[in-house]
Amino acid sequence: MDSLGMKPEEIEEESFRIIDHEAGDHGWPRAEWQIVRRAIHTSADFEYAQSMVLSEDVIDHAVAAFRSGAGIVTDTNMALSGISKPRLAAFGSPLSCHVADLDVAELAKRDGITRSIAAMRKAVADPANRIFVVGNAPTALFELLRLIEAGIAKPALIIGLPVGFVGAEESKNALASVCHDVPFITNMGRKGGSNVAAAVVNALAILASAP
Repeated sequence: MDSLGMKPEEIEEESFRIIDHEAGDHGWPRAEWQIVRRAIHTSADFEYAQSMVLSEDVIDHAVAAFRSGAGIVTDTNMALSGISKPRLAAFGSPLSCHVADLDVAELAKRDGITRSIAAMRKAVADPANRIFVVGNAPTALFELLRLIEAGIAKPALIIGLPVGFVGAEESKNALASVCHDVPFITNMGRKGGSNVAAAVVNALAILASAP
């Protein structure tokens, strides 16, 4: 037990109780609320109750992708580390992040692009990668959208939650307006982050694990 005299699972349960109480009549359907609630839980920011955007039937598409063992690739190792490996083990989903790969660094230097862009190009080249998680770099999300428009990438799901003052809001607006045929989860505004992106993945994994 911790200093509050509560076990970790008890703290989580009480946190969700508080979130549900304070959110009140939020208007989200039950399954979608599990996603939004996790974003609030990991950030302590109730603004996500208004700013999250989920494409139509994204939960069904996401659950199907998880259960099929689709590869999950993240834009940062921080997001990768925040994803619950035991929850995904049952699906056999490979997890990867290429931003620190040596060949990615070489490609970025050679072509004069960011490592995030180079890492996304490498990720898309692997057909096993079907779920793309962006929690930090707007350039990674912009590049993924470009590759989709070029017919090079065909994701089963995009979780696009980059954070920051330069390009983050714009990249998420582009995701919401461009990807009509690709299931996505994002939010409007500057907020986001690797921790929130990982929390969304974990919430989807829980839904996918349900009978």
